[in-house]
Amino acid sequence: MEIFELAWIGFIITCLGTLFLIGEVIVNMRGIFALLGIGFITIYFATYVDTGSFFIMLIIYFVGLLLIIIDGKLLNDGTLATLGVASMLTSVALAAPDLTTGLYAVLGVLIGGGLSLFFLKVFKRRDMWSKITLKDQLTKEAGYNSMNNTYEGLVGQKGIALNDMRPVGTIRINKKDYSAVSNGQWIAKNTEVLVSQVDGTKILVEKVTN
Repeated sequence: MEIFELAWIGFIITCLGTLFLIGEVIVNMRGIFALLGIGFITIYFATYVDTGSFFIMLIIYFVGLLLIIIDGKLLNDGTLATLGVASMLTSVALAAPDLTTGLYAVLGVLIGGGLSLFFLKVFKRRDMWSKITLKDQLTKEAGYNSMNNTYEGLVGQKGIALNDMRPVGTIRINKKDYSAVSNGQWIAKNTEVLVSQVDGTKILVEKVTN
């Protein structure tokens, strides 16, 4: 077909193929995206390479995709994913009939892979790269304690401002010094203060009024 003689057609096909294949990897589409992606990539290699090289190029491409999946599921360090992307780019470049078509095809893989990330905003994501992506909120309810326990125990205790707090300064509680901040007011040196709140290691104090 004459349309496949146009260099930019390689870009469209590899872009759509990679878009749906990577999309299937990162979101749960029950194989629909996988079938679409396989279809587009098969068309690309069937169009530009002969029968003898067809399966070799196809294997190189899908080995690259497999490396990305293994990295996301098991290793989580990006090494195999990088090799996988390189394998996919190599396969489409070698299959191209000329340099221009090859460049379009390579660009299609890169852009298709990038565009697939937009699926995350619409569809349910798969559990990929969970070891290097912290998705849980660090809350007490989830079993975490983001607040320094020592500082947490200071809430409600009284101390002395060791310098003028404008609003940051140093306070002393039970013979220990802490950096603290007032609630927006100026507190003079040697004024008695009360710890009203602790946020992590940030101590909020207010002036004690008799």
